[in-house]
Amino acid sequence: MEKTMNNTNFPQTDSIQELARFWDTHDLTDFEEELEVVTSPVFEREAIVEIHLAVPEAETVKEIAESKGVQSADLIREWVLEKLRAA
Repeated sequence: MEKTMNNTNFPQTDSIQELARFWDTHDLTDFEEELEVVTSPVFEREAIVEIHLAVPEAETVKEIAESKGVQSADLIREWVLEKLRAA
């Protein structure tokens, strides 16, 4: 059985709903000739870094974060990024 190339182009959208509708009615094998192998990562993953703080330090971070209306982890990340930019 010979496959015919589907002339439908991939949707150019970030809408999950539109993409879901498209793939509900299409098969990836219809686009085999248009696909390419990607050897480098497409999405960057974040690394998780664990830190240990004494209880009073952790409480102080939590208080500062609450005063800024952010989560403690977000505040610590902000501080680390500031230090990295300054380095």
